[in-house]
Amino acid sequence: MSENTLTKNDDWLYEITPKRKLVDLNFKEIWRYRDLLILFVKRDIVTVYKQTILGPLWYFIQPLFTSIIFTLVFNNIASIPTGNVPSFLFNLTGITAWNYFNQCLTGTSNTFTANAGIFGKVYFPRVIMPLKTVISNLFKFGIQLLILIVFYFYFLLRGYEISPNSNLLLFPVYVLMMALLGLGAGMTISALTTKYRDLTVLVGFATTLLMYISAVPYPLSEVSEKMPDWAWLVKYNPLTQIIEGFRYMVLDTGTFTWPGFFYTLGVSVVLFLLGLIIFNRTEKNFIDTV
Repeated sequence: MSENTLTKNDDWLYEITPKRKLVDLNFKEIWRYRDLLILFVKRDIVTVYKQTILGPLWYFIQPLFTSIIFTLVFNNIASIPTGNVPSFLFNLTGITAWNYFNQCLTGTSNTFTANAGIFGKVYFPRVIMPLKTVISNLFKFGIQLLILIVFYFYFLLRGYEISPNSNLLLFPVYVLMMALLGLGAGMTISALTTKYRDLTVLVGFATTLLMYISAVPYPLSEVSEKMPDWAWLVKYNPLTQIIEGFRYMVLDTGTFTWPGFFYTLGVSVVLFLLGLIIFNRTEKNFIDTV
């Protein structure tokens, strides 16, 4: 190899350095491994239900049955009102939004422990693993959105006064905020589980509790009216702002404010950056603790 070749940084595919930036999302390197990212996304979509009886039908069953249970328990038994919106459609809308965040969080929260074998044998940008989870979950989210659209038109044809509003233009931003929140929290938990394994058990329990303080099975107005002393806990939960905003733009019901919207956007970005910093620091030496 000639001396001129060795002196040019461009001739090296990788450069190993002792220190990295505090926030390092190397888009150039991720783009170089885009084929691997696409391969992982396809694997998640195709193989997750490959050896199951119902296969992809689970994408339909889970939100439908959850919506039915919520309707029976919260609306029929507990008599929580949903205004002019059918209670089943009200619940299905909230669950559709919640499921995408929940799947992003739980899918990325075990990145290091679940992929320790492959991480220890071959190099590729580690952040690809949580990214592929977020992207593959978009496919599931799209299927559940299709279910929501079908029932939306069903109730519309039955004469219910439901309609979207101009906030529907914010739909991509809401999806981005759900992805950033799930990715940021998931990467943080994934880094912590390399030392504290019992956190993996806590995630499932904590997400269940989180759902009930995120206004998924009830409107935010009900908490403000019946439990004003505790309403702040739900109101300042960024997920509540997402669920309420999602219902507002789809059903034109619920609570939406621009300060709440920008507050949620800011929290989403900060949590993602914090998770990325912790993830990058952990990937250097996690193999010694996993």
